Amino acid sequence: MALLNLVVVAVLGLLLRWLFVAPVAGLNFKYLLHAHSHVALLGWLYPALFIALLVTFLPPELRDKKTYTWHFWLSQGAVLGMLLSFPVQGYAAVSITFSTAHILLSYWFIYRFLKDAKQANISQGKHRLSFLFVKAALFFLAISSLGPWAMGPIMALGHSGSQLYYNAIYFYLHFQYNGWFTFAVMGLLIWLLEHNQISFNIKYGRLFFRLMFWACLPAYLLSILWIKPDAWVYFVGGTAVLVQVVALILLLVILWPVCKQVYTLFSGWNRNILLLAMVAFILKTLMQFATALPYIADLAYKLRHFIIGYLHLVLIGFVSFFILSFFVQQGWLSFKSSISRWGMGLFILAFAGSEALLFLQGTLFWAKVGAMPYYNELLFGVSILLPLGILLFFIPQLRHRPHSVFKTCGRLVSNEVPARS
Repeated sequence: MALLNLVVVAVLGLLLRWLFVAPVAGLNFKYLLHAHSHVALLGWLYPALFIALLVTFLPPELRDKKTYTWHFWLSQGAVLGMLLSFPVQGYAAVSITFSTAHILLSYWFIYRFLKDAKQANISQGKHRLSFLFVKAALFFLAISSLGPWAMGPIMALGHSGSQLYYNAIYFYLHFQYNGWFTFAVMGLLIWLLEHNQISFNIKYGRLFFRLMFWACLPAYLLSILWIKPDAWVYFVGGTAVLVQVVALILLLVILWPVCKQVYTLFSGWNRNILLLAMVAFILKTLMQFATALPYIADLAYKLRHFIIGYLHLVLIGFVSFFILSFFVQQGWLSFKSSISRWGMGLFILAFAGSEALLFLQGTLFWAKVGAMPYYNELLFGVSILLPLGILLFFIPQLRHRPHSVFKTCGRLVSNEVPARS
């Protein structure tokens, strides 16, 4: 279901880019954009991480509770409601009802998951460091919801489209991709090291966590530099992102001695996707560091191509590629079919091509050269490969029989499928 939602997200993204080539009567770009972003964050990334966290951290007797199944399908129902209502009315009664329902369901998931993890004594076991990242991820998931909660009063008071309105949106986005998604991914990465008994510097790992956690909170200020605030805001935001750069260096110091061992956990195509995710994370951190400079912050705000390119770099290049790589490594998805390999190849090619076009066009505007000839047509043409590629990857998965999901620490919990070596 999560992967199917990614197909839907890609189709909506293609439609959005078509509207720049030939506007379609009756289709509101802003409304479609709301649907695209909500299905991407809540229909693809949220359930993917929901599944990953349940299976990796909770024992079968806890994760197999019917309450988690109910949560999954209710949240999918909320996403479907948003998919159908946002293109029609944008932010209005029906779409807000469904998005509110999803927020409330996420609160329930946080409570239930942490309660079950406490019962399983995860924080005292071998996964204590990775679980620190997971707890932080869930904390930021909860914090991010303050942005949507603030939208109602802001709009009711007639401030729609104001600085306050957009800062509430940026608050949500910041704590989603820099908090919830990033810390969940780091938790799963550390879990892989712990689970496969790959020795690494635990002291550095804890320091990396502390630097990332405490930097994430004030780093939100980088998202409001577009309003040209007082100098102290630039200083605090710049300090936060400098700490994130130090944390990145520390992560590389942790991973470099064990990179060959980590690579042995992945094979073929999967290694390349993991490498792409790592490169995207490095670029994400460096780009954030650059936006601490007033000139760059103002430039990023004025040129939407840079903003879109950055968001896609984070959400597709870093988070989505890591999730796909992790799922294949666990045996839940597969590259065994040549169709799936072709599909992923096209998806990666389209991602790289669209990123190149976005940043090149932004750079040309910055240099005052003007618009690239047939830019919208080129971007649409490259973007055709995004839904096509992920669809070709998705179709073979319907025949794939996932088996690692039934294993916990090398022990089979089901007799229906054989253990993998």
